[in-house]
Amino acid sequence: MLNANKPDASDLPSTRQLLKSTGMAAVIASALLAIVVLPAEYGVDPTGAGSLLGLTEMGRIKVSLAAEAAAEAADETPALEVAADAPAPAAILQEPAPTAMPAPDSAANTPVASPATTTAPSQPVNAAFSDETTITLAPDEGYEIKLVMEKGATATYLWFTDGGKANFDTHGDGPGTDYHGYGKGSAERAEGALTAAFTGSHGWFWRNRTDGDLKITLRTSGSYSEIKVIE
Repeated sequence: MLNANKPDASDLPSTRQLLKSTGMAAVIASALLAIVVLPAEYGVDPTGAGSLLGLTEMGRIKVSLAAEAAAEAADETPALEVAADAPAPAAILQEPAPTAMPAPDSAANTPVASPATTTAPSQPVNAAFSDETTITLAPDEGYEIKLVMEKGATATYLWFTDGGKANFDTHGDGPGTDYHGYGKGSAERAEGALTAAFTGSHGWFWRNRTDGDLKITLRTSGSYSEIKVIE
């Protein structure tokens, strides 16, 4: 080690060369951030190159899945339990109220109408929809159905599962717009009207978070030129 030859000063890079190399590395890192990282991870595409490379859609799906996971975690938060040594509510400590005496015979014999109850049908009523599309999702599988619509056009819809909730994201995309959200959540059934905010594709992305296959039926009608099923 003591006999090792020391490099000449001319062999070492100069300060100017070091600064030049650092600047080039910073430019390359910034370009990679704008072209690859932001579109692929966050769905943000400041240069437009992410859409050409197919990275923006991947980033949008990642953001949507992260939102789904956060919503599921919030739904699974257990309710607070009452402490065992908390005092009993005052209403429980009171003596029970005396039982009311029956009314005279004329009133007692009068039948009392029970409140009407409405039971939701096991399957939605077949409304006057012009198209019906059915998909079956395996556990953790996702599918997307889009309606090709002009700006301002409206389509009515009804979708339902064969049992179990599906995570959904209602959104649109088109020229110059990678993602426009209309709403998201988790449900077994949804219906309403979808009005296109711009010319492009508008519809639904579903993901099956159950342990078994999940069948989703979509019924639509209105002002659209095409139905696209995107796996």
